[in-house]
Amino acid sequence: MTDLDLGGGYVARPISLEAYREACARLEDRIFGGNSLYAFDPPVRPAPPVGDSWNWGVYHGAELIGWHHAHALDGRTVYMADTGLLPEHQGRGVYSRLLPHLLAAFRTAGFTLVQSHHRATNNAVIVPKLRAGFHLQGLNAYEGGVNAALTLSLDGTYGQAMHVRSGLRAPSGEAARRLGVPDEALPGLADAPSLPLPADAEAGVDLGGGYTLHRVPTATYREVYAQLEASAYETDSFDWGERKPAPAPHGPLWSWLISHAGRVAGWQASRAWDTRTAYMVNTALLPAHRGRGVYTRLLPVVLDALHGEGYALVRSHHHLTNNAVIVPKLRAGFRFQGVQINGHGVMAVLLLSFDPAYAAYMDRRSGLTRL
Repeated sequence: MTDLDLGGGYVARPISLEAYREACARLEDRIFGGNSLYAFDPPVRPAPPVGDSWNWGVYHGAELIGWHHAHALDGRTVYMADTGLLPEHQGRGVYSRLLPHLLAAFRTAGFTLVQSHHRATNNAVIVPKLRAGFHLQGLNAYEGGVNAALTLSLDGTYGQAMHVRSGLRAPSGEAARRLGVPDEALPGLADAPSLPLPADAEAGVDLGGGYTLHRVPTATYREVYAQLEASAYETDSFDWGERKPAPAPHGPLWSWLISHAGRVAGWQASRAWDTRTAYMVNTALLPAHRGRGVYTRLLPVVLDALHGEGYALVRSHHHLTNNAVIVPKLRAGFRFQGVQINGHGVMAVLLLSFDPAYAAYMDRRSGLTRL
């Protein structure tokens, strides 16, 4: 295998398993020394032999400054076990540029799935993984702290099945057949009626690109939502039928509409979760307005408003495989807190802290840091 040019003077090249282990012994304290890891007694049993493995050294010029090690778990799964870069070379995009080369090698080797684990608050690694197509599969506690389990499918049909399991998509076609469930594809989104921005909308905050965010009364938001819900969501949620819902939770609700050229393009609603936590209940953009960075630009405006209301934390839930929303949330400072099942499917629980001390506490709980 030839050297991989990573740009910026960085290259990755294959090394032996022994060379990888020697590099770990020499450099891992400098790379991982700030992490919190439970100290076991020395093992009394020999380790099982490692199966097929792939080892790359990462070099800057002639200096070895990092590595990647992966090994086969079974006939269809490869496990990305260990990646490290010296601190002075982190934050330069090296990992993001290395990742597609690694995945291409695993695909060429014939694997269907790629798995990895990362401390649950390590957004610096989790975000590039999600952007590369990995999905959160769960959280688990182990000797290193709390880990986020990630899986990438190199098989498009299995990838669709992951969306079915999370509730982001209804089962259809080959994915439904392989899951052994009825083909129940939803009919798709309804055509979106063109609604003018209501007259009682407050003056808006400019989101760029012709988009504006307006605070509106709760009743106005609910009226717009009722008219546009079928045009915004095609997820596979449980149908409660004619069951009358209980009264909505008490506490304030903050409602915004997103406008473009004087028409409603989407909305955001948040409410109190408890005395210190706000909950981002519902955000949607009509299909014609997606993929333009509106959600990313909306987030800081809404978060500033919730912080201004006195809340220390912001919580939200999203389908486990909905990376289009999860990635902007993590980049805005949210961290994975858990996984739950509700009427919408399998949901990732995210939490943002406005208090740096609490954010540091989250990192210590996950094992990412010691302090």
